Amino acid sequence: MADIKAPVFPESVADGTIVEWHVTEGQQVNRDDLLAEIETDKVVLEVVAPDDGVLTKIVKQVDDTVLSDELIAQFEAGANAGASAEEAPAVDPDQPAAPVQAKQAADGGEPVQVTDKKGEADHKDQSPAVRKAAKESGVDPKEVEGSGRGGRVTKTDMANPTLKSDSSIKSDSGRPVAESMGERTEKRVPMTRLRKRVAERLLSASQDTAMLTTFNEVNMKPLMDMRAKYKEKFEKRHGVRLGFMSLFVKAATEALKRFPAVNASLDGDDIVYHGFYDIGVAVSSDRGLVVPVLRDTDRMSMADVESTIREFGGKAQQGKLGLEDMTGGTFTISNGGVFGSLMSTPILNPPQTAILGMHAINDRPMAVDGKVEILPMMYLALSYDHRMIDGKEAVQFLVTIKELVEDPAMLLLDL
Repeated sequence: MADIKAPVFPESVADGTIVEWHVTEGQQVNRDDLLAEIETDKVVLEVVAPDDGVLTKIVKQVDDTVLSDELIAQFEAGANAGASAEEAPAVDPDQPAAPVQAKQAADGGEPVQVTDKKGEADHKDQSPAVRKAAKESGVDPKEVEGSGRGGRVTKTDMANPTLKSDSSIKSDSGRPVAESMGERTEKRVPMTRLRKRVAERLLSASQDTAMLTTFNEVNMKPLMDMRAKYKEKFEKRHGVRLGFMSLFVKAATEALKRFPAVNASLDGDDIVYHGFYDIGVAVSSDRGLVVPVLRDTDRMSMADVESTIREFGGKAQQGKLGLEDMTGGTFTISNGGVFGSLMSTPILNPPQTAILGMHAINDRPMAVDGKVEILPMMYLALSYDHRMIDGKEAVQFLVTIKELVEDPAMLLLDL
C-alpha cells in the first residue's frame, strides 16, 4: 500500500483545493494516469498514478483543502480491480441518503446508481468533474443534454452546455448559469481560488503603490505592412504565425535596456535592478487572468516569442500552466485590444514596477505633413509605480516603444 500525496507547494502557496477526482475508489489505473487536480491560488496541479495498480481509498474529497505533501489517497501498486471493488457502494455527497447499489457502466467505468424500486434507474451518478463544473457555472446538470451513454452528462457537456430549457442568465464567460425562472433570476456562485488571488493582488497593487499611467499612440501601418509582406514566408520557415505581440516584446526589451528602472522591482526599502529581461504576457483563461513569463527575451527571436506565447495560450486554456511558467517576471504586457478595448489603465503586477497596455487598432484621421490621412492607430498605456520611476523616464520609455514599432527596421539595425 502506497500513499498518494499532494505535490510539494512553493513557499508562496499555503494550500490548495481538490477540484476533481478523475478516478473512483477501486478503479484500476496505469502509471502516469491523471488521478486528481488540485487548484492553488496560482495554478492547477495534477496528481498522477505512481505505478500500475488500484486506487484503494480517497482520503480527501472534492472541495477539501489540502496542505503541501499531505495525504490525499491510498494506492496499491500491481493490484487488479476485482469484482468486490466494482460493486462497492457509491455515495454521492450531494444526494440524500437512499438505499442504492453501484454498478460499473459498460462504456468506461462511471458508476450508475440504481434504486431498489423495481430495479429502474433513479438518476445517473454525476462524476466529480461534472459536480465541480456545476458548482462553478451554476448550471444544473439535470437541465443539460447529456452526450454520454444513456444520456449521461459529461465534463465536456458542462463546458459547453446545451440546456433542455431556456436560460436567461449568462456568466462572465458567456455561458448560461441558471434556468430562466422570470425576469429577476439571480445565481450565487463562489469565486475560484485563482479569481480570489487575482482580486487580492489587483486590490493590493492599487492601494500599496503610487500608480500612475501615461499614454501615447502608435501608427501601426509600418508594422502591418511588414507583417503582410513577410507573414507567409515567416510561417513557412518557422511554423508559427507572425503576430504583433512578438515585435512589441522585442521593442519593450530594447526599451527596458535603455531605462533600467522600468525593469526593476521593489523589495522592502531596496530597489532591485535586474540584469535580465523576463517579460510576462497576460493571458485570459476560463479560470481567470494568468501571466506566464517569457524568459530572457533579449536572447529570443521573434519566432521564439510567437511560438512560446502560442504554447502558453494553449496551456492556459487547458489549465496546464505550471508554477515555473508564471514565477518571476520583470515587466508585463497586457493586450486588451484582442477583446476590443480602445483605452485602459492596466494595473501593476507587484513586485514589478511597470506594465504596458496594448489596445485595439482603429482607423483614425491623422495629420501627416500638413495633410489628413486615415491611419491604423493604437493607444498605448504605461502604468508605473511613481515611487520608483520618474515621469520623465516613463514617458521616454513609452516613446521609445512607439518609435521602434513605427519603424521596425530600427530593431534590426540596433538603432
